[in-house]
Amino acid sequence: MKSSRLQVALMAALFAVTSSLHAEVKLPAFFSDGMVMQQKTNANLWGTATPSSKVKINVSWDKKNYTAQADEQGHWKFSVKTPTAGGPYTLTFNDGKATRLSNVMMGELWICSGQSNMEMPMKGFKNQPVENANMDILHSTDNDLRLFTVKRNSTFAPVNDVTGKWDEATPAVVRDFSATAYYFGRELRQMLHVPVGLIVTAWGGSACEAWMQSDWLRAFPDAKIPQKEEDIKSKNRTPTVLYNGMLHPLIGITMKGVIWYQGEDNYNRWQTYADMFTTMINGWRKVWNQGDFPFYYCQIAPYDYSIITAPGEPVINSAYLREAQSQVELRVKNSGMAVLLDAGLEAGIHPRKKQIAGERLALLALTKNYGITGVTSESAYFKNAEFNNDTVVVNFERADMWISGKNDFTSKLFEVAGSDKVFHSAKAWIVRSKMYVKSDEVAHPVAVRYAFHNYADGDLFCDGLPVASFRSDNW
Repeated sequence: MKSSRLQVALMAALFAVTSSLHAEVKLPAFFSDGMVMQQKTNANLWGTATPSSKVKINVSWDKKNYTAQADEQGHWKFSVKTPTAGGPYTLTFNDGKATRLSNVMMGELWICSGQSNMEMPMKGFKNQPVENANMDILHSTDNDLRLFTVKRNSTFAPVNDVTGKWDEATPAVVRDFSATAYYFGRELRQMLHVPVGLIVTAWGGSACEAWMQSDWLRAFPDAKIPQKEEDIKSKNRTPTVLYNGMLHPLIGITMKGVIWYQGEDNYNRWQTYADMFTTMINGWRKVWNQGDFPFYYCQIAPYDYSIITAPGEPVINSAYLREAQSQVELRVKNSGMAVLLDAGLEAGIHPRKKQIAGERLALLALTKNYGITGVTSESAYFKNAEFNNDTVVVNFERADMWISGKNDFTSKLFEVAGSDKVFHSAKAWIVRSKMYVKSDEVAHPVAVRYAFHNYADGDLFCDGLPVASFRSDNW
């Protein structure tokens, strides 16, 4: 009898403890004090509460009370109409015990993702600085620029939360924050005069495949999708593991768009990258259920990949990967590519000119989504080549302001080849919107290339933006 009463008492105590643990609304880490919510929209909120309970939600901007219904597992989701940019505001969630968020701003919220050149902080990596970073860090204090970095997490199965916290921009915070993302956000702040929130979810050395769902990768048989935990060969390169651990928890957060800097890890698999990257963007958009949100990305910067090529192995030309990236902006609507052909580092895969990367991404967003006019955000690109005896005439798209050289009206980065497919350096000069190219060593050229090497310091521009490397052949 005593044993029976003891069991009943223990069960009652356990029930009381369990009830107290659940009688409080829990929110993902990115729904927290100091966050930025996307303005003028229906913004999603979600979390957990006591199973089957009603969650009362109060928001200070309209002083209204709302109710969300938790399911049998305690999960709930709700969307609330957000006002124009401003704040700070508070949000209160209550299913018997109140959870309160404070210092919440309305503004523009962007997701920033990719590999090391997105992850690279303002302080740089050791021996690898970010240009002008020290003074930019010094002057970075901005209460309306809010920053959130997702902690690295590689998982076999999808998870529902991340580790991280919101901070206002200060020198101490900005020093450890993504340089590319910071410069992007700083430019938006200066031009839009509204709060800006940036969520960085990036991991150095990560493959495109790692940021994708398994079913999206079935069209790419070389992507070895893990079937069990032991199949994970690399925490940042194995297909699906970063999607599961660092992106899945964010999916559904109402935001403006995405910026992306990745591709270096895929340079030796360039043949599939255009299709894969297109599939990834379309996949993100589908699961996010927010339409064709803006997606802007950096073309990888020039770098001498022979430095990381194993002895005896062939050196793969990363210009093929840059070419694949160039195709994606023409395939995917509401996308754009920031060309960085003038911002590489021959002996370093982490170029120092992160301000250029962030600002060119911001140019795309400002002109294509925020209505800024009078500036150019998209680089001119190769249209076709005409072969006239010993001279090639190269034509461009998006070149209304015609082509210009770095210092004069010539380029030193052109090559031509005849039917033997052997390329020779060529003289190249600008005539209005066209390039004329000729080599004394090729009497009848049939192909032309510009800056089509691992490393080149781009010397062709249009309206201040560099032209990407290109080729007329498909050899």
